Amino acid sequence: MQTMRDQIVARIDRQGAGKAFSAKDFLDIASRTTIDVTLAELAQDGTVRRIRRGLYDKPRVNPALGGELSPDIDEAARAIARRQKWKIVPEGAWAANLLGLTTQVPARIVYLTDGPNNEVPIGRRSISFKHARPKALAGLEGKIALVVQALRYLGKENVGSREVETLRAALTASEKRKLVKDTRFSVDWIYEMAKRIAEKAA
Repeated sequence: MQTMRDQIVARIDRQGAGKAFSAKDFLDIASRTTIDVTLAELAQDGTVRRIRRGLYDKPRVNPALGGELSPDIDEAARAIARRQKWKIVPEGAWAANLLGLTTQVPARIVYLTDGPNNEVPIGRRSISFKHARPKALAGLEGKIALVVQALRYLGKENVGSREVETLRAALTASEKRKLVKDTRFSVDWIYEMAKRIAEKAA
């Protein structure tokens, strides 16, 4: 019979390296106090890493150098959003970077949210949560919201065949169909671009 600690460790292991989490991600297993004590012990013995108060990850390791990599910013943002029950969408330049449309990491990493404005330091960087009107977050979520944000950031004139192919590769066939469906009431050029991206997903 697995102990509560064993169950928590097993879930962390299943999620894999790089995944960020907080105590609230384990409330179906144990009480908050038990989880807090377990995570503190796991951080102390090096099983997990404490990113900031109440936030942890299982660090990824650089195989060549053998050292731990910096926390995954997107994972950290999503763990914070789960804990706070916020809806979040990566904004603009960060959305484009996450999709591989740009290699440059923006100086300011911004997420639109239905929560309050907030700045959260993570390692040597910080995440800016920017309160958005419900309309800005309505309907679009997940990978679809990411694509729409990236397209808006790039602008119609800067989306060519390379960008279309990159987005085709990033989306599953069902996600492509959903992209077309969810953008049909969006700006005309974004809807047309969605149809181009989904051309081979019929």
